[in-house]
Amino acid sequence: MDAQGKYTVITGASSGIGYATAKAFAQRKKNIILVARRENNLNELKREILQEVPELDIVVKAVDVSVSQNAHQLYRELNPYQIDTWINNAGFGSYESVSGQDLEKIETMLRLNVEALTIFSSLYVRDYRDVDGTQLINISSAGGYTIVPTAVTYCATKFFVSAFTEGLAHELKAANAKLQAKVLAPAATKSEFGKVANNTSEYDYDKTFGTYHTSDEMAHFLLQLYDSNMTVGRVDREAFEFKLSEPLFAYAGNSKNNQKVQLND
Repeated sequence: MDAQGKYTVITGASSGIGYATAKAFAQRKKNIILVARRENNLNELKREILQEVPELDIVVKAVDVSVSQNAHQLYRELNPYQIDTWINNAGFGSYESVSGQDLEKIETMLRLNVEALTIFSSLYVRDYRDVDGTQLINISSAGGYTIVPTAVTYCATKFFVSAFTEGLAHELKAANAKLQAKVLAPAATKSEFGKVANNTSEYDYDKTFGTYHTSDEMAHFLLQLYDSNMTVGRVDREAFEFKLSEPLFAYAGNSKNNQKVQLND
């Protein structure tokens, strides 16, 4: 561990957007903690990063964070590190009707997309809300703002991510906290997502989508969000343009109908 350095945590770093994001942050001379199940992929990513930026400290944590006990244990293991950015990227999708969906797969998706993200977000905010320069970036989806046919349950998990993160951003600003919470919402992105979501070993993005982004492009968009003071970075799934904005969901921050209870910080 680089005792004097700061670290960026990236979950779901073994492929796709997480893999590309790790490389993008490494180019900015950021020490990185790579988290995913597939240790071989993480070690290969570490090797690639250190070939280009050998002075960095790259930490590999091979763990299945869809198991809540593992998520809590991982966070405890990272206590010695000074973490200035936490990126919750781990997640997967499912294309299927609600009546026909594989519930075992769906249960794992809920634990990963919703539960693990909430655990990590809550623990990180608890420890870092008043630390200068800190950011929590949660990866949602264009399907976290639009319900997509045959992906209803997946979209619901990402609506949670979007609403949770936007609400957290409001909460942090109201408390004058130093930590910023942000949400990235990609549309179709060429990665392993299509294979996993469709339970197939082959998936052709050129045949399936008229337009899509690469993982490298999404990592570039994530850096734009990181560099900005905006809360949301979203790809419009019709125009396929990336836009930064303030929170998009309605927020009842000043409603006279809110409960009259002082929340504990």
